Amino acid sequence: MSNARRFLFPPLNWPFLLLITFIFVLVFLLFSSAVLMAFGRLGLPPGVAVTLFAFALIGSFINIPIAEEVIYEPVISVREVGFFGILYPIPYFDWEERKTIIAVNVGGALVPLSIVLYELFRLIYLGNYNLLANTLLAVFIASLLSNAVARPIRGLGIAMPSLFPPLVAVLLGWLLGDGNPTLVAYVSGTLGVLIGADLMNWGKIKHLGAPMVSIGGAGTFDGIFLAGIIAVLLV
Repeated sequence: MSNARRFLFPPLNWPFLLLITFIFVLVFLLFSSAVLMAFGRLGLPPGVAVTLFAFALIGSFINIPIAEEVIYEPVISVREVGFFGILYPIPYFDWEERKTIIAVNVGGALVPLSIVLYELFRLIYLGNYNLLANTLLAVFIASLLSNAVARPIRGLGIAMPSLFPPLVAVLLGWLLGDGNPTLVAYVSGTLGVLIGADLMNWGKIKHLGAPMVSIGGAGTFDGIFLAGIIAVLLV
């Protein structure tokens, strides 16, 4: 029996578990370093960057409901009809109410959105209206392009090529950066996904067949969060 167990479960030993733990810690350190580096390139102080990253990690587990969508879908039901003591199943069409709760993830949506608002208000405070106009133009273009490639998938959510938004944001940062391509890339990458993929497909969310859809629900690994981070690192 002991030989059979060693054969059936060879990975479950201390060296393997230590290796998995080491890989997990290494990946986390690399990921956190990349995020903090991106925040630093945006001009955020180190303490603020670390705090925002901690909020993003913790907020990944928090979804705030903001709306509820209700639709009625045709379904096939079965009822039994008795005839001379014998029950016969009779199918018939009926309507079923489906509710979809739309929520916002704190770590995957609200944290990057707060950074975007900080950067935009800083441009207004500094009076840099040319860069502000270019940034808003970049957001408009990124939103249209993101919406063009985003596809609602029933039971899954809104899907789109993962590298498309950051690459578009990098290009827009180079073209419209006006001396600060990093800011334009981050804002357009983040809002491009949020507006183009999620908000512009709001009417289709209720048809996804899911009891709850969370905007930014993948947390720090969501497209809204990663699009801006990857764009900043690539600029």
